[in-house]
Amino acid sequence: MTYAADEFHSLAQSGDGSEEVISPEAFRWYAVQVASGCEKRVKTNLEQRRQTLDVADKIVRVEIPQTPAVKIRKDGSRQTTEEKVFPGYVLVQIKRVWNADLNQWEMDDEAWLAVKNTPNVINFVGAEQRHRSGRGRGHVKPMPLSPTEVERIFKQAQEQEPVIKIDMAAGDKILVLSGPFKDFEGEVIEVSPERSKLKALLSIFGRDTPVELEFNQVQKQS
Repeated sequence: MTYAADEFHSLAQSGDGSEEVISPEAFRWYAVQVASGCEKRVKTNLEQRRQTLDVADKIVRVEIPQTPAVKIRKDGSRQTTEEKVFPGYVLVQIKRVWNADLNQWEMDDEAWLAVKNTPNVINFVGAEQRHRSGRGRGHVKPMPLSPTEVERIFKQAQEQEPVIKIDMAAGDKILVLSGPFKDFEGEVIEVSPERSKLKALLSIFGRDTPVELEFNQVQKQS
């Protein structure tokens, strides 16, 4: 069910006058920038802080959108893993309140502090509000993601085909482990992760010959 902007207002101001509102606008997702490589640590800490700071009703969910990935090891074996959709960011769903005086929705102060003071959190993604006078960058006003953007992000994470990742690049030396060219050594000239294949120059009959190989047929030489 969808609501128009004036319906949000009527819902917010009806009943006993409480600011607690059940409407799509009350629960919005925000992007939070975190220190590089600390996404999982921030998610774990923030989920713990939801309970210890008694804000679990205000910080609803913490997510790291990820897509499936397959990592090809040096020995050709495969490891199932996950790839972050937005490295350096965590998504947080926060319950907001209606400010009748300002005629707008606002993030709860306790929720904002709980997120902002979590170790390794840099800031919310939003609009920078500069000081009217003096120096300094001012502060960032958190801006919620649009429902369309949120749907696209999570849909992408759920439906994307597994990404093939391999620790090989053009110029790397390899040893062929199986197939008609077993025990041949060569040099990678092209990598095609989406096809799980690569091309390498192998010395065949004294001539460098390009040969297409499966990832699991080769091993990277140190």
